[in-house]
Amino acid sequence: MDVTADSSHKQPGDVLMATVDECRAALHQLAKRLAANAAEASQKLDLDRSLACRVTDLGVAFHGRLAGGQIEGLADGDDPSAKIKLTLSSDDLVALVNGQLNVASAWASGRIKIDAGVFDLLKLRKLL
Repeated sequence: MDVTADSSHKQPGDVLMATVDECRAALHQLAKRLAANAAEASQKLDLDRSLACRVTDLGVAFHGRLAGGQIEGLADGDDPSAKIKLTLSSDDLVALVNGQLNVASAWASGRIKIDAGVFDLLKLRKLL
């Protein structure tokens, strides 16, 4: 059976994952949401770090910069030297951005891996 990312053809038992385009769109949606709240977030957070998001099941990555409560310069590709690295599945990324997945419980259960300094983790929790 050919399993595609088109949920309209999903059969019971099929395992589907979000597409690269859906992941990219989710990150852009997150960037827009953060930009809308940037003034409030920048007052609360002093966070200026490079950011990489690795999507394990698709073998893709995205990178940008988290500054002033916003994600800037979001682009395809990995940044191995990023100060904050987020690693998760495509479905978890989409669910996280859509508010269907709690970042703290997903991180505690191992569904999401966040590689960052302790103080950065605390600040990130306020944003996500």
